[in-house]
Amino acid sequence: MTGVPASATGGTGRPAPRGKLGAAAVNQASLWNIANILTMIRLVLVPGFVVLLLQDGGHDPAWRAWAWAAFAVAMITDVFDGHLARAYNLVTDFGKIADPIADKAIMAAGLICLSWLGDLPWWVTAVVLARELGITLMRFWVIRHGVIPASRGGKMKTLAQGTAVGMYVLMLTGPLATLRFWVMVVAVLLTVVTGLDYVRQAVVLRRRGLAAERAAARAEAATR
Repeated sequence: MTGVPASATGGTGRPAPRGKLGAAAVNQASLWNIANILTMIRLVLVPGFVVLLLQDGGHDPAWRAWAWAAFAVAMITDVFDGHLARAYNLVTDFGKIADPIADKAIMAAGLICLSWLGDLPWWVTAVVLARELGITLMRFWVIRHGVIPASRGGKMKTLAQGTAVGMYVLMLTGPLATLRFWVMVVAVLLTVVTGLDYVRQAVVLRRRGLAAERAAARAEAATR
């Protein structure tokens, strides 16, 4: 399944070049396209991941390995669903809402379970989840003034978080256990730094938006 409507291929059965699907493909993008299906798979993987991680008290290396596999699949689908949605004009309202929910759900599930099992300090989980929730609320706060785009630092943060949590899911020992600690340190630092940068962007965006609104109001008043 490619998620590309046949009408967008000119009847040849071959996908049209990236970014050139046209209005027909956009209009026919439905809930059941490949990008949304990958998002749904990621949502379904969240409870499955939790069950696997907590099997036999949460300290069985075999079950933890299966949990890591589920987590890895979720992270991989996160990369591909957004790319496919943009490349083949498969962006839908469902995807806009479900994709970020799925991203945060799998990460939150991993962090909370690891802290509950005693493998990860609760303060790490609190910092990461507070940042994610705060930035999400802040985006809604300034959305009437504009959209804060995902930054390169934000993408690096997501990669670091996913790598660190994945390493903690596996029952590593020795040098690898030390390495995962430092990967998590990097992830937490990126979480905090990028969070502060998003706050700065939101403040600037809101100030510009309010200034533009005041200028428009003055212009309108002057024409009366």
